[in-house]
Amino acid sequence: MTKHQVKGLPEYGRCAVFGILNITPDSFSDGGINLDAETAVAHGIAAMRAGVDVLDVGGESTRPGAARVSAEEELRRVLPVVEGLVAAGATVSVDTMRAAVARRCVASGAQIVNDVSGGLADPEMFVAVADLDVPYILMHWRGHSVDMGSRAKYADVVREVGEELAERLAAAVDAGIDPERIVLDPGLGFAKNAEHDWALLRGQQRLQAELGRPLLIGQSRKRFLGALLTDEQGLPRPAAERDAATHAVTAVAAARGAWAVRVHAAQDAADVVRAVAAMSPSEGGGR
Repeated sequence: MTKHQVKGLPEYGRCAVFGILNITPDSFSDGGINLDAETAVAHGIAAMRAGVDVLDVGGESTRPGAARVSAEEELRRVLPVVEGLVAAGATVSVDTMRAAVARRCVASGAQIVNDVSGGLADPEMFVAVADLDVPYILMHWRGHSVDMGSRAKYADVVREVGEELAERLAAAVDAGIDPERIVLDPGLGFAKNAEHDWALLRGQQRLQAELGRPLLIGQSRKRFLGALLTDEQGLPRPAAERDAATHAVTAVAAARGAWAVRVHAAQDAADVVRAVAAMSPSEGGGR
């Protein structure tokens, strides 16, 4: 098991759970559910009370084919939710590719920046995170959602994702980000097909060992699970019906030392990681 510790965050004593709060009309699974800030905050507070560790608030869909929104629209969506959750005592992560959004949200109390572009979408992101001195989730990324499928080409996906993450990690540290604050994310579904996603999950422990940083796994309801769970006509299982498979991956990822998982059905995932921890003497059943 890898040590679950990131500077600036608690020692959870188990795999942490990030609950997804997408404040968007077009996210692949939960688009439109949390468009009203009051509803989003209420959902987040309920998840926090059920044992979720971090609420990950995003205002821009990154589903395959999604177009970008303006920074102004992204801020309009997320700031009231961040402020409401912080006021309720939640630990908040802002899911953004923009340095300006990261700065505004951290100024409003967000404690973590979750950047699915790994600093590639905005050249100011690394500088901003270094200035803010907050935990930073750096994901493997090859391009924006509108055409990322064309970039899903690998000879050895575990090796190549590991190498590309290592390059971005080095660049982040060179820019002044404290390496002890960095979490890496292999980016399941981002410029990857189902075969790539399964290979990365099987290679989780290799990535942890070679990269030397905690990993966040973001598998929740993604296409590779739908492709696994096809019906008699070969059609993928709808996104909202993939939670059982999501939780199976959560359990295995947690047992293999994942620092965190990022999930939609976060309250159930909170139960899963606690059960996994209780079965592991080295973890001690962290609350």
